[in-house]
Amino acid sequence: MATLRRHGTSTRGSAARIVSGIGALFAIIEVVYILLVVLGANMANAFSRFVASIAEPLALFFPGLFPIADYNLAVIVTYGLAAVFWLVVAGIIARLIR
Repeated sequence: MATLRRHGTSTRGSAARIVSGIGALFAIIEVVYILLVVLGANMANAFSRFVASIAEPLALFFPGLFPIADYNLAVIVTYGLAAVFWLVVAGIIARLIR
């Protein structure tokens, strides 16, 4: 049996999956940072510093956007918004690619 294959469909689908995967990876990094801070991880630890060094630039303009007195709540809100932002942006870009 012969199968029909449209040109470009597979490539576009692959590109969309890659974009979605990158957005999910960015969101996971933000969530891991939130968990490290909220659970009281030793931020002098190499792994914690590594995650923080990646999560902070990925948070873009969200840290300090809302003046929240409780530090843990501020981290949850700001980095959580950044995680949602990356998921939404990656989803939109992936949908445009398809």
